[in-house]
Amino acid sequence: MKNKLSDLLPEFPWDRLEPYKRTAVAHPGGICDFSVGTPVDPVPEVIQKALAASSDTPGYPTVWGPLELRETIADWLHRRVGAEIGPQAVLPTVGSKELVAWLPTQLGLGPGDQVAYPRLAYPTYEVGARLCGAEPVEYDSVDELDPARVRLLWLNSPSNPTGRVLGADELRTAVAWAREHGVLLVSDECYLELGWEAEPVSVLHPEVCGDGHEGLLAVHSLSKRSNLAGYRASFVAGDPVVVRELLEIRKHGGMIVPAPVQAATAAALADDAHVAEQRGRYAARRAALRGALEAYGFRIEHSEASLYLWATQDRPCWETVAELAALGILVAPGDFYGPAGERFVRVAFTATDERVAAAVERLRG
Repeated sequence: MKNKLSDLLPEFPWDRLEPYKRTAVAHPGGICDFSVGTPVDPVPEVIQKALAASSDTPGYPTVWGPLELRETIADWLHRRVGAEIGPQAVLPTVGSKELVAWLPTQLGLGPGDQVAYPRLAYPTYEVGARLCGAEPVEYDSVDELDPARVRLLWLNSPSNPTGRVLGADELRTAVAWAREHGVLLVSDECYLELGWEAEPVSVLHPEVCGDGHEGLLAVHSLSKRSNLAGYRASFVAGDPVVVRELLEIRKHGGMIVPAPVQAATAAALADDAHVAEQRGRYAARRAALRGALEAYGFRIEHSEASLYLWATQDRPCWETVAELAALGILVAPGDFYGPAGERFVRVAFTATDERVAAAVERLRG
């Protein structure tokens, strides 16, 4: 078979972690898995009830979703993000990873185009570029980029994996550069409600983008803030012209969020109480793990937001992965997120209180 699409893609990173996972599972006290960052706490009752109430929906849902859903998304963006936006400029998506992976293709990018993303980054930004034949380009500063070739510029704040938060000045600089050169800027803001030592700012906030959202999109997910990774609930919002273009393409592709998930999304965004409760759980787990890692000899960098601690022993990441796996603790090697992470590991605090306590005890000897 010639020109298989899979040949364009890097090795799926999590497959490389399997031998270390087996080591961790074999620990007498069981595995403490801080690698993937998947939610482990219950789906809030208000969301479960909304899903169940919408379960008898035999007809096709629409790609855009009902007006009530889009109004709820717009209201949330105004309330929590400060964005002045209407329901015509939002679009539900089938999880944020799907959007990240297929956005360059849906925008018509291809050979000769560049997709730029941070030097330390979620691997799917690169995958999205490769799927459409565009060139993936890492950057530390937008000034390094070739404006004649870059068609799509990714921002990620708070960052996965580092937890770094971009300030309003940094965001304004990126927005100005993108608009000057006619580059679409897409900000991945999936951890925006999980700031610990800094308050994340959206690219859609008027202090960042001015009076409009021309040339800008923001991606949001309910996976982390509402424990909805299993629902694949997310949305994109911003420039209404681009949103409308994506809507038309996604209608042809049948990329539809199931109707019960649309109802659950609306319920989740209308309720702030469960988010505050979940933040409290994560804050306690974060504090416990950070203290234990530092006592063990790790240095934590950035990590002011998101669901991760970006930790280093100043040695190759796979040596650290192996050492912790022998303790029954599984973490993600930093080079999953680019060569710049080769001396770090990413430690997710999305584990139960019992597993966090077990890991703390092992780290403290």
